[in-house]
Amino acid sequence: GLLADGIIRDTLLQAGPQVALVDNSYVLMALVGAAVAVAIRLEGRVWDRAFPPIDALALGVWAVVGAQKTLGVGLGPIAAIILGLATAVGGGFVRDMVVRRVPTILGGSTPYATCALAAAGVAVLFTVLGLTTIGSFAGTAVGAGFCLLARYRDWVLPAGIGWKPPRPSFRRILPRRRKSA
Repeated sequence: GLLADGIIRDTLLQAGPQVALVDNSYVLMALVGAAVAVAIRLEGRVWDRAFPPIDALALGVWAVVGAQKTLGVGLGPIAAIILGLATAVGGGFVRDMVVRRVPTILGGSTPYATCALAAAGVAVLFTVLGLTTIGSFAGTAVGAGFCLLARYRDWVLPAGIGWKPPRPSFRRILPRRRKSA
């Protein structure tokens, strides 16, 4: 899932090759990050305090980058907000699916998608007003701030309620046969 978010965004934009596949530095940084995560035990009190701000900042940055890249290829504000959201949460979604877990953004976790939506929305608003640089910082701050607030206030999305689609009834589809007299 380390590169999936950008690859998903770039595939949907269809504006040239996926940056992560063209620029080797993306793959190398992902491999370095994975090696660090394997080699160093990232747990304990220090990690528990350091991770939330790092995670929140990354979410805000990715939402802003995705939104601004979408605007940069000529798509509109709504598409930019949607792809900003997808860029911010796509990697985690793919990661959870690969390890056969219900994606955390679908419930029972901090409202990452809502935070990413807010970050992308702010970035798009400022960019449309011609204030792209301010929008980058403001969108990142809003997304990260909202994410941290949600984490520290223990705001979570409701978990799924186990809804299942109704089973089709062939009696409604097929006409009744009449008994012959």
